Amino acid sequence: MKKGDKDEDWSQRRIQSIEVGFKVIRAMEAADGPMPLRDIAAAAGMPPSKAHLYLVSFIREGLVRQDPHTGHYGLGAFAIQLGHSAIRQVDIVDLAREELGVLQAATGFATYLSLWGNRGPGIVSKVDGHRQGSLAVRLGYVLPLTASATGQVFLAWLDRGVTAPILDEERNSARLSEENWTLNPDLIADSERLEALIQSVRERGFATSKNNINANFAAMAAPVFDHSGQIAATVTVLGSDKSMTGTKAKAVTSVLLETTGRLSRRLGYAPRVRA
Repeated sequence: MKKGDKDEDWSQRRIQSIEVGFKVIRAMEAADGPMPLRDIAAAAGMPPSKAHLYLVSFIREGLVRQDPHTGHYGLGAFAIQLGHSAIRQVDIVDLAREELGVLQAATGFATYLSLWGNRGPGIVSKVDGHRQGSLAVRLGYVLPLTASATGQVFLAWLDRGVTAPILDEERNSARLSEENWTLNPDLIADSERLEALIQSVRERGFATSKNNINANFAAMAAPVFDHSGQIAATVTVLGSDKSMTGTKAKAVTSVLLETTGRLSRRLGYAPRVRA
């Protein structure tokens, strides 16, 4: 075997070693708290003696800590620092740009990303659709909470203390009438109906609206969650109300939820599935 071959073989073994070691880290990340060695080894699919060697190295680097009383292992201070650094380096608008294009290509409809601002949900990124007709979605456009699918998503997942002032404005209807937004006034006035709508959006995981803001148009929106499980943004699909029905609507729903799921995972969101 030549020297170059030995170097390449050694390099491959080192890479494989890192991958094996991260089975230990992933097992700990998926747990709700510190774990005993035997549980970590079982979750990582390796003998306890092998898992222990990796844990010792990770402890030295601060990636893992060991409880001095129980002997159990948990993620360490450096793991927290890595997470914080990753969060600082993530820009949801940059992440979403490519995803919006993929979503638009899959549906043919306009797609846009909205963030919460001091006036409510505003459009910060968009990709125009092929089936959009004369409707143009403007960057910076602020959407209503109750009359738009985007707003309903924020109503469903954002803290009530944040949405309440905007909702009060809509109840007073001044801003709605100025913008000529079509809205069922009974929905805003009837808190029980509004609460039922919010609960329905949460249960389905997405919101829909039809002919509310723009005649002959329908929208579908779903949330993007961050690492803490809080809503970070909303992705919306906008198209003709006649096109977004039946089988087409189901297909759009599926692709939309796949898109928001990917974005959420890239922001560090990891929903816990409990028995």
